[in-house]
Amino acid sequence: MTKLILLRCLAFLFLMLNSLICVSQSLSSSEIYHQLLQIKETKRVLYIAAHPDDENTQLIAALGNGEHMQVAYLSLTRGDGGQNLIGKELGIELGQIRTQELLRARETDGGRQFFTRAMDFGYSKNPDETLQNWDKQKVLSDVVWVVRNFRPDIIITRFNTIPGGNHGHHTTSAILAEEAFDLAADPKVFPEQLKYVQTWQTRRIFWNSYNFGGEFKPLEDEKYAVIQTGDFNSLLGQSYSQIAANSRTMHKSQGFGATARTGATEDHLQFIKGEPFENSAFEGIPDRWVEVEGGKEIEAMLQSAIEKFNFKDPVINLKSLMQIRDKLMEHGSKTSWIREKAQKMDQLIFKLLGLKMEFVTSQELGYAGEEIKANLVVNNPSAVMLTDISLQLYDTYYSLEKKVVANNEPEQIPVEFQIAETTPLSQPYWLVNPVMGALYDVRDQQMIGRPFNDMKVGGDLTFKINGKEFKTTIPLEYKYNDQVDGEVKQPFTIVPEIDLKVSDQNVFLISGVNPVVTVTVNFNGELKDGELSFRNLQKSEFEILGVEENSSQKKKTYSVSFKLDKNEKREAVAQFATSDGETFDQVTHRIPYKHIPNLTYFSPAAMNLIQEDWKVSGAKIGYIMGAGDDVPAVLSSLGYQVTELTDYSLTNLSQYKSIVVGIRAYNTNFDLAANQQNLMAYVENGGTVVVQYNVSRPLLIDNLGPYPFAISRDRVTVEDSPFTADWNHPILAGPNKITTADFDGWIQERGLYFESDIAPEYSTPITFQDPNEDPLNGSLIYAKYGKGTYIYTGISFFRELPAGVPGATKLFINLIEQ
Repeated sequence: MTKLILLRCLAFLFLMLNSLICVSQSLSSSEIYHQLLQIKETKRVLYIAAHPDDENTQLIAALGNGEHMQVAYLSLTRGDGGQNLIGKELGIELGQIRTQELLRARETDGGRQFFTRAMDFGYSKNPDETLQNWDKQKVLSDVVWVVRNFRPDIIITRFNTIPGGNHGHHTTSAILAEEAFDLAADPKVFPEQLKYVQTWQTRRIFWNSYNFGGEFKPLEDEKYAVIQTGDFNSLLGQSYSQIAANSRTMHKSQGFGATARTGATEDHLQFIKGEPFENSAFEGIPDRWVEVEGGKEIEAMLQSAIEKFNFKDPVINLKSLMQIRDKLMEHGSKTSWIREKAQKMDQLIFKLLGLKMEFVTSQELGYAGEEIKANLVVNNPSAVMLTDISLQLYDTYYSLEKKVVANNEPEQIPVEFQIAETTPLSQPYWLVNPVMGALYDVRDQQMIGRPFNDMKVGGDLTFKINGKEFKTTIPLEYKYNDQVDGEVKQPFTIVPEIDLKVSDQNVFLISGVNPVVTVTVNFNGELKDGELSFRNLQKSEFEILGVEENSSQKKKTYSVSFKLDKNEKREAVAQFATSDGETFDQVTHRIPYKHIPNLTYFSPAAMNLIQEDWKVSGAKIGYIMGAGDDVPAVLSSLGYQVTELTDYSLTNLSQYKSIVVGIRAYNTNFDLAANQQNLMAYVENGGTVVVQYNVSRPLLIDNLGPYPFAISRDRVTVEDSPFTADWNHPILAGPNKITTADFDGWIQERGLYFESDIAPEYSTPITFQDPNEDPLNGSLIYAKYGKGTYIYTGISFFRELPAGVPGATKLFINLIEQ
């Protein structure tokens, strides 16, 4: 390996580890000892599957904490195409949530996390369909890239390569893993990667075979390795089952709270290819220490430190850890994994001493060029001398006046600085370029695979411990005290100096609806003069009706109307041009959940202008929320008077023309389930109820409608799949005549969790059909009950309507107008 390749590889590893650096957290003696065992161990395992939640957290916990191996999970996607049980975020927003949930899971079970550029485009029934959406060579190159960087001894796949009966993404993850197993060692394959890394041959690849719902039965003609995954770890005070359950519970957006298994369990790894073995999956895998110069000596020193470890007074262990660090540092950049061990040893020493070093400010958001006031806080509760403390931020050094920090006497350095004008926005790196198709456009090779961005603002902290110099990167964080949660820290986030907000994502220009859209221009700095305009619109197609300036809130609010010359759907982007020539067109999106860091991302201030000759009554509509969706906002934009129903007794519904039930309401809304009889009485007395999809487990009640039906796992995943329809059926005949063209331009899918075992009282006017599969008539069922109408649908209106799909919107209008 050339020096340049080494340096680039180390730069990648440093970036990958950067998110793991924590300089303000101490550990118990047993946890320090546990991490010392992990530093000594050199075996590596790469687990590969398709989505957040696919990973086997129990196996990761057992290998990482019981065997002290470095275990990483490569998820091909970020889960962008799934559903959300805790809120209404979908698509790229859900992908960010699930990314952070995976990182919290890895913090819990001790693993590391990687991704490819593949986007979860929703359920796929086979790998052929999956690879029609993903560019196979690009996703395969990402898997090879992670293998060459992480350099695992074994690879484990969650799924096998046999199509059928499984998610197409799942099967594809196994196919790509097996191909990468062979290709990562070939210098002719993706040679552009070799500017940064070397080729790598993994010893073996296994399938983590399973038998859901029963005892595992190995096949007689297959070779297996068995891993005990239910043992108790006395150092951590938990079984691997408990660690795994805690890790899986981090997948909160999917409702995967888990209870730990009790007792012994084991996982079976079915051998796929590689070097033969007799008993252990790790047979014959060399100790990496013996392969490097001086490695045996370092390993012996680690073993001695482990054997002589002092639990009662852990600072006594400092001398031996410092000596090991010196030997690790002697290697410098010669071996990347040793450099990684040295960084981990630094962090272990910080935790051993109980050091608290934080760089904090009282504001969460800042913009390039803004003046920031912050504090560097340093506390050393031990008697060991911490000296020569200095923070380098950009080209400025901030030094602590006190020469020595020790004995639990905290010191701080006031830091006032200006955020560099070149500092980019805190945009997730995979969203910097527009999303095209089902792959994220990531153009920097060294960013591929990484779970999230580096910090945007922070500095290099240097100091000496017993005369030895240490250097670590410390991020600027927003710190505050919450009355309920106590101390809270959030990432410091870079936002635009000026950002915009539009009141409606979908603007319907239809008869009887004269929408006035508000565009708010927010100034994070001083108010500036400027002009509002819209990309993709002529000046004659919009009119600014008025503007209000609020200097105390530093914003300007514009009222705007639109008119297109013909029926069409067109995207317009609001932009504010200042008098000094700068143009701003970004919306700042914020996603706050307590179990993950606050998320921020940016998108153009775009809106869909949809001009149509639809008939819409504008009547009062009641909406019963379920897991969360954006359909109520679309209905309001259509001119309906929408009321979110919070009185779940459901006894005063006669004022509403229709009641719409949100997605997964019968999975999440206990009050709705308890008052189902009142909802059915509303239908019987002449009302219309439209119920959107639920999943079959857990259902809070058995009967969702006036007549029986069941919820299946059937779905149609191809968004432009063929269909047949009874065009004379009431929901297709009026008040807006539905035509074949109304099924064009749908996104992601037709629908999911279709109805089955449908009682004869229901009619099924639409039949969808995925390619090469039987037609499915359970996408929408319709029944008259008493004087009213009951409709249940698995059609993905919760995706289609917020995306501004005209035909789906028109069809939904017909449903609630029944």
